[in-house]
Amino acid sequence: MALEPLTAAQRLHATFDPGTMTPLFAQQTGGDPLSFPGYSDKLAAQQEKTGMREAVMAAQGDICGVRAVVCVLDGGFFMGSMGTAVGEMITRAIEYARDQRLPLIIFSASGGARMQEGILSLMQMAKTSAAIADFGARGGLYISVLTHPTTGGVAASFASLGDIMLAEPDALIGFAGPRVIEQTIGQRLPEGFQRSEFQQAHGFVDQIVPREQMKETLGKLLRLHGYGVKRT
Repeated sequence: MALEPLTAAQRLHATFDPGTMTPLFAQQTGGDPLSFPGYSDKLAAQQEKTGMREAVMAAQGDICGVRAVVCVLDGGFFMGSMGTAVGEMITRAIEYARDQRLPLIIFSASGGARMQEGILSLMQMAKTSAAIADFGARGGLYISVLTHPTTGGVAASFASLGDIMLAEPDALIGFAGPRVIEQTIGQRLPEGFQRSEFQQAHGFVDQIVPREQMKETLGKLLRLHGYGVKRT
């Protein structure tokens, strides 16, 4: 069974060492670029319910003593869907990590691209992917952490591009959901299809990490890749 979801704020506080976290960038909203019926009201309701302006938070801080940049998608805000504001925040965080020569960690939890923003939302897939490619070309380390669920345009873009791919147990990971696939191909899917354990068995996920071990695992990976190590 998939773990209970964490808010973006809860995830950040669980990941960083106490007293080291600094938020990055003022949260923004993409507004209603297509004047989609009812979208402005729904966006306002989500903001009031969650206390966030959008579905992502970004911060820098120490993880087991190692400085890193972390982004977290919040599944409680429009199912963590990616619109223009989310894409912009993630891209800025990637560029900040690149410029500061810090490792990057992104926790994904998303229903995909936000349909109310149409093609502008889909464009964020290319935008974030291009930023990740540039980050990697300059030697940056990107650890992608897949939580339940990671689907749609997020799964098909930056969430799948990690140098290291981690996942929480039993998280649903894939582009289309199992019901959609079964209806399309007219066949029953294997037991546990698209879950973390299935993805690891088929080479997409490097390691499944229990939530209580996530911070320690991230700290070890960062140090193994030379971050936080003093060089003489």
